[in-house]
Amino acid sequence: MPRLDAKVALITGAASGIGRVAAELFAAEGARVVIADVVEADGSAAVDAITRAGGHAAFVRADVSKTEDAAAMVRFAVETFGGLHVLYNNAGILPPDDAGTLATPDDTWDRVMAVNLKGVWLGCKHGIPALLESGGGAIVNVSSLVALMGSAVPQIAYTASKGGVLAMTRELAVEYSRRGIRANTLCPGPIDTPLMAELMADPQWAARRLVHIPMGRPGQAAEIAKAALFLASDESSFMTGATLVVDGGITAAYVTPE
Repeated sequence: MPRLDAKVALITGAASGIGRVAAELFAAEGARVVIADVVEADGSAAVDAITRAGGHAAFVRADVSKTEDAAAMVRFAVETFGGLHVLYNNAGILPPDDAGTLATPDDTWDRVMAVNLKGVWLGCKHGIPALLESGGGAIVNVSSLVALMGSAVPQIAYTASKGGVLAMTRELAVEYSRRGIRANTLCPGPIDTPLMAELMADPQWAARRLVHIPMGRPGQAAEIAKAALFLASDESSFMTGATLVVDGGITAAYVTPE
């Protein structure tokens, strides 16, 4: 039986990247997937790809930092597919001017917090009533390995926001564990994205970064999506308030600053 058979999954930031890979995987595992994103063209393309593969998906435009959009995306999921069983808060940003403590502009800090931290809270605030109405379900919140250890490259707002997601998820788990909702955090390490591939083209940059990854390579989007699938499915039925680290061993290794 498919691992998400007949379940409705709402995935934010699912028009591209890891979110899209997860949306395609969840649909292949039987879920009816709602793709929530701000990029309409990519979101529609993701729905088309899932539909062509025999799955079920629908797109809703949503800026997760806005409470009206968060409420609307949940309402769309319920009205389109009849309920909500999985809430995967994947959307996040890392602006290029998110740097050290003294260099990061105030408005950059505010925007990162609005999307990465407030956006997760708003998803849960509006999604939890729908999960309860559907008989319970799973929340998967995306944090990062930098919530567990300092970033090698200064990115103060991103790091702080992801630490907040980690703490908030534990709180959610305690609050709703006896009402049929599990909440867990996914902490990815460096993932092979177009930007990562561009940087890896520089042999010196690659050598300096890969030495910090015990497995010797960045992760693949599919590896993160599979971890999210595990947390979303009944296979993790006795897990809540947990942190699933998928980082190639970085947090297990001791390194000295460059």
